[in-house]
Amino acid sequence: KHSTGGVGDKVSLVLSPLLAACDLPVVMLTGRGLGHTGGTADKLEAIPGLDLELDRARTLRLLDEVSMAVGVATADIAPADRKLYALRDVTGTVESLPLITASILSKKLATGAAGIVYDLKTGSGAFLPTLEEGQRLAEMLVRTSIALGTPARAILTDMNQPLGRWAGHACEVQETLDALEGRGPEDLMEVTYALCLELAEILGRPLNREDLDRAIATGTARERFDRWMLAQGADPAWVKKPELPLAPEILPIKADRTGKLAAASTKQLGFLLGESGGGRRVPGDQIDHGVSLEILHRIGDEVRPGDELARFHLRKPDPTLASRATACFQIADDATAPPLIVGRVE
Repeated sequence: KHSTGGVGDKVSLVLSPLLAACDLPVVMLTGRGLGHTGGTADKLEAIPGLDLELDRARTLRLLDEVSMAVGVATADIAPADRKLYALRDVTGTVESLPLITASILSKKLATGAAGIVYDLKTGSGAFLPTLEEGQRLAEMLVRTSIALGTPARAILTDMNQPLGRWAGHACEVQETLDALEGRGPEDLMEVTYALCLELAEILGRPLNREDLDRAIATGTARERFDRWMLAQGADPAWVKKPELPLAPEILPIKADRTGKLAAASTKQLGFLLGESGGGRRVPGDQIDHGVSLEILHRIGDEVRPGDELARFHLRKPDPTLASRATACFQIADDATAPPLIVGRVE
């Protein structure tokens, strides 16, 4: 499974143990966050001791032991991709769809994926904000994958607001644990289930929603996540009793009028989170895993003056952040929640 990224996107963390609990092996090569998007690898580093380096031998061992492996690719997986990315950076071709396709597929094909499902984000927090752009990339990824012998499908999903209740690092790991215990927010679970069902069908081992519900209700999915963490070096005491503290300073972002929440500048919210320490502005920046954004109202919700739309959890007070964050939310007389699944390519 590959996501084009967004704010609050922890789908990979929920999907992997959920499918593994249903006896579908999953390898997930994750990335680092930069700019407004969060990186799955960075989120997982909130787990003490977890070793994310994956080479071929270790990946195969993990699949044999726990049916899942999640981490960052070592330098011997698609080594040319790093050089090509450096060239894209200096030739103005970072946003070239054919080169994006080549970069994504190089790592997937190098690991021998039996099938791929792509989660193409669209909307204000997506790398490609318009549905048309997302559709073009989805078609290119799916058609190229199939042409090279790997079954693939894509789902286009909404990123006009953060996914789930939290955006950050430690908080998203906690939200993952909650989701695997049956307390996941509706939007996160809808996207995760849709991708699980597509990938299972691609692999010729179809599942239904009841199978996924059962994996969560019986504790199998959470137990698989715990086994995976231990297999990749996580501190056993932490796995037994996870502690994921938030930064201590709470900054509420409040509505200034009566109406319905109509829009969110999700990319800007991601940038503000990063500037506050919860992300990277440039490669090499240190991430504060406790700095977080908590979403309290979603598009379509009715609000009144003074209602909290969101909260930032900060390491230290920031007197300028409230006004900049408030400007990210638009309230109108009427608004409806956008659909989560906006397209599909096979």
